[in-house]
Parts: sequence; structure tokens; C-alpha cells
Amino acid sequence: MTDANYLNAEYSLRSWFFTTDHKRIAILYFASLILFFFIGGAAATAIRIELATPQADLVSSDMYNRLFTMHGIIMVWFFLIPSIPNTLGNFIVPLMIGARDLAFPRLNLLSWYLFMLGGTVTLFTVLAGGIDTGWTFYTPFSTLYSNSYVAVAVTGVFISGFSSILTGLNFIVTIHRLRAPGLTWYRLPLFIWSLYATSIILVLATPVLAMTLVLIAVERLLGVGIFDPAIGGDPLLFQHLFWFYSHPAVYIMILPGMGVINELISCFSRKAVFGYKFVAWASLAIAAVGFLVWGHHMFVSGQSLLASLVFSFMSFVVAVPSAIKVFNWTATLHKGSIHFDAPMLYALAFIGLFTIGGLTGLFLACLAYDVHATDTYFVVAHFHYIMVGGMVTAYFGGLHYWWPKMTGRLYSEYWARTAAVLIFFGFNLTFFPQFVLGAEGMPRRYHVYPPEFQVWNVLSSGGATILAVAYLLPLFYLGYSLFFGARAPANPWNAPGLEWQTPSPPPEHNFDQQPIVTRPPYQYSPDFKAEPQNA
Repeated sequence: MTDANYLNAEYSLRSWFFTTDHKRIAILYFASLILFFFIGGAAATAIRIELATPQADLVSSDMYNRLFTMHGIIMVWFFLIPSIPNTLGNFIVPLMIGARDLAFPRLNLLSWYLFMLGGTVTLFTVLAGGIDTGWTFYTPFSTLYSNSYVAVAVTGVFISGFSSILTGLNFIVTIHRLRAPGLTWYRLPLFIWSLYATSIILVLATPVLAMTLVLIAVERLLGVGIFDPAIGGDPLLFQHLFWFYSHPAVYIMILPGMGVINELISCFSRKAVFGYKFVAWASLAIAAVGFLVWGHHMFVSGQSLLASLVFSFMSFVVAVPSAIKVFNWTATLHKGSIHFDAPMLYALAFIGLFTIGGLTGLFLACLAYDVHATDTYFVVAHFHYIMVGGMVTAYFGGLHYWWPKMTGRLYSEYWARTAAVLIFFGFNLTFFPQFVLGAEGMPRRYHVYPPEFQVWNVLSSGGATILAVAYLLPLFYLGYSLFFGARAPANPWNAPGLEWQTPSPPPEHNFDQQPIVTRPPYQYSPDFKAEPQNA
């Protein structure tokens, strides 16, 4: 007879849509994110097909504007920001700290409903004709010149912001109040430290975005002069408010990914992460300093030279805690018993892609080079190396790592490794040529370009084809594993941590007895087996 677990506790739709079990809510988020990922990916595919030739062969100029706008809005606010916290975080955090659930289970369910409501409202703009302002909603374009459904899209993002705030608040209270006896701060897994830092940003920065979006709607609908200079507003005010949220939002996206990599590097090198305290406090340092660098997005906006110098300096400062993490991961690998299972391949890919993205960010932190590179494909490539090459790779790594725990099933290790390798090579072929395009001066958001740029664009579009296939592969072999995969043991990787002390999948209330922690649960004791079991 099958043991009772959170998946078979009850089967009705009502039991899913009204659940307060953090694990089921994580699955609801996971299913929702698959939908948004493929909608945003479809827009990206159309963009790359269009850019394969210098002429406008596929879509009109107006439709191209709507494609890259919807791609950006959906991928940033409805995939990148919620992906790891709302799926892996929701599922794993209570298990990692020995809790039965999150602190506010009903708020957790409400956050998913708000997320879906916001996503539905935003997707309505696609059916209604689209939005053409760019994902940043820059004024006065979004308030004066756009004839698209700006107010509707803004409303959708505004609603989803409340979902983020509730999730961040829930994590903060849970980590403070529901840790197992003996689980002190310096015994917490580094994944928890990363999500704690992320939650602080979510709670403090998201209200700024919400207020900014409300001001756009007020100006657009009521004609109040806030951002539009034609009626007495200041467009730079919008940029200051938007980037005060959106630069910390970069770390909302990447910090959880770093937390996942901590777990993967440690597990598959069979060592605790080198310099635990430095890595833990680096997460909080990134969160704190991230609030002080928004102006480096505005070097060509006309802000004072002194302000630009300060923001340039702070942009270099915020790179220091990120570099600490990369160096400590490398030190962890040194003399480790490394196993190249699929999650580890994703972790190694993350380190390589994130390092390239971070180093090119230092290029853009230099005032002189930023003047040349602003609004070129150099910025597009840098952003995608961090957000897609980094965050999405970490998300896939974490998904493969915790998949046996979430589903109770093992996937095909061969196909998982194949997908990881294809994603790495496909991504580099897609976006590295864009560094060259940007350095040569090709502006972003143009679908008609001089013929001398075509070779690099063809390479990029070819890489996007490989990347699309690689992103589709997990859908098939993970889906296949749900029905035909071998049953997973409680700890298929022989990893430390409280989440691996429960059956796979976990019971409805996680633990039969309250665990008591007597040593750091992320450390490897001498009696640990050296060989993880391949899925």
C-alpha cells in the first residue's frame, strides 16, 4: 500500500485550489510558471526569427514593439521574479527548517490567487492588441505617446506585486519564528539565507514599484502632470522611482538562484560550502547595497556627473559580495569528490554564465563605456547572461535536485544531462554574439538593421533554436517520470539537510515528530556515503 503523502492525501480540485499546504501551493505556482514561461518564450522565438534577416519579413514595426514588450513583462514579472521563491522556496523552506508549514498558510494561498489574477489581467493585453512601451513602461512614452493597453498591463503588474510582498513577508516570519529547536542562524542552510535576503528586498522595494505604476495610471487616465513634461511632469522622476525598485529586483531574481547553487555545489562536491559565514553575509550585503545603485541605469539621462560617479562606484562595490560567492564556490570544488549529475552540470553552467554576466556588468558600470553601450545589444546580452543564463539555469538545477523529493519519482539522468549541456551551449551561441553586436553599435529594439550585422544575428537566432529545444526537453522527460519514473528513495543524493530526512514525496505535515538539530544540517559527517545514487 502506498504511504500517505501530500499528493495522495486528497484528489479533488477543491483540495488543490483551496489548499493551505505549502507543498501543493508550490505545485500550483510551478504549473502557472510553465504557462508564462512558454508564452514569454514564444514571443522571444518570434523576435529571433524576425532578426535573422535585416528586413522586416515577419512582423510590422508596431507588432515588433509589442512582441519585445510582452516578452519582457511576462518573463520578468511572471517568471523570473517568482520562479525560485514561489516554487522551490515555497516547497523547501519549511522542510529545510523543520517546520510543518509556512507561518501564514492562508496568505500563501492568497498570494497565488493574486499572482494568477495579475497574470490574467496582463495577458488580456495580448488578446486586446498588446502593449508597445517596452517592459520598463518608460515615460512619457507610456503616458503620452502609446495607444496600447498600458493601464491594463500596469494594473496586472501592480496586482502581482502584492503577491510578491505576501510571499516575502511569509518567508521572513517563518524563518524567524518556526525554525526547529537547535537550528540557530549559523546552522541555517545557505539557501535559507538567500531567500531571507530576497524577502527583505521584496517587502521593502515592491511598494515603490506599486506606487510608481499607480502614478502612471493616474497620469494616463486623469491627465495629472506627474511624469509628462507637456503637462508639468518630469520623466526622470519615473526613472528614479522605477529603477529604485528594478535594480534590487535584479537581486530578487538572482539571489535565490545563488542559494540553489550553494546547495548543489555542496551536495555534489561532498563538502560544506567554503567560508559559510562570508557567503551568508554576502547575501545580505547584496540586498543592502542593491538599493544604492539604481542610478547606474541613468548615466545618459542628464543626471549630475557627481551622482554618476557615486553610482558607478557603488556598482563596483555591489560586485564584491557576488565575487565572494563565486570564489567560495570554486574553493568548495577544490579537492572535492565531484559528481557530474544533472543538477551539478546546471550549477557549473550557472557559475560560468553568471561570471560572464557579472564581468560585463562592470563594463557598464564604467561611465565612459556605458555612454557607448547604452541601449545597444551589449546591455541585452549582459542582462540575459545574468537573468536567463544565471537565474533560469539555477532554477532548472534546483528543479532537478529537488524533483525526487517533490514528486517521489526519478527522471532519466541521460536526458537531464543532455538538456543541461544543450542549454549551456545554446545560450552562449544565442547571446555571446550580441556582445559583439552591441560593441559594434547595433541598437536594441530595432527589427530592421544594416546588413553588416546579419552574420551575428543569424548566429544568435541559430543558438536560440538550440536553446528552445533544450528548454523543451525537461518538459518531456520530467513529465514522463511522473508516470513511469522509478520511485525515489527519501535521499537519492545522500545529501545532508532536514528536507532529506522525510519520505519522497513528504507527508502532508512534513514531519511526524519535531526534528531537533544538534549540528549544522548542511555539513557532511564522516559516516556519509561518498557516492550519490544516480537517478
